[in-house]
Amino acid sequence: MSLAVATPSFARLSPPTISPRRRLPLLSTSSPCTRIHLRRRRSIAVVSSVPDPAAARPAEYTPWLIAGLGNPGNKYHGTRHNVGFEMVDRIARDEGIVMNTIQSKSLLGVGSIGDVPILLVKPQSYINYSGEAVGPLAAYYQVPLRHILVIYDEMSLPNGVLRLQRKGGHGRHNGLQNVMEHLDGSRELPRLSIGIGSPPGKMDTRAFLLQKFSSEERLQIDTALEQGVDAVRTLVLKGFSGSIERFNLVQKYKFHST
Repeated sequence: MSLAVATPSFARLSPPTISPRRRLPLLSTSSPCTRIHLRRRRSIAVVSSVPDPAAARPAEYTPWLIAGLGNPGNKYHGTRHNVGFEMVDRIARDEGIVMNTIQSKSLLGVGSIGDVPILLVKPQSYINYSGEAVGPLAAYYQVPLRHILVIYDEMSLPNGVLRLQRKGGHGRHNGLQNVMEHLDGSRELPRLSIGIGSPPGKMDTRAFLLQKFSSEERLQIDTALEQGVDAVRTLVLKGFSGSIERFNLVQKYKFHST
């Protein structure tokens, strides 16, 4: 896989091309009805070029930064601590986004969900230092806190159970805590937790996190990843609507027998 150096631009379904920062290009999207405007302050907005009689001005779509937490390197692939990476990979696959751009200690993919531009992020600074990647990217692209989604593993949830929240604390997850510290300590960022269960007996927590799933657990995680992609689509397109509340309720009782 070839890697490109990132520039301050969002391009639909393709990585950004190299260009001087002071001469930001106007990039066409795959749709003939939309285009991406790059502002001098490195923020972006997708503006519809089709007149809307119900609106006084064209609709704007605020981009999302979606960061999955994990550890870089093949030896960590498939471990419990890396399910955040797996979710980002699944989103990239289903949305046709190529992850081949390096910027701010991260592997990036640039694309969209519907008409909403998204930046997929896999920090390469190891999970406990994920904020060193996410913080600078959020500042560079001027993504508001309410549109920074962090995806990570959660030991307090049963394996394969998901939870999507508008805000909250770090729950002693070092990676999430580091991200929050690099975002001025704010709790106001959305997060998608992926349950991985808790260590059995007296098993060391670190050993548990770096362990791969059993075959049964792997099936539960694969199902959760599919459901997670649908939840992320709903969040990006509709925000925290009633659909998200129903999603969380279904997830809470998904393994309860009736």
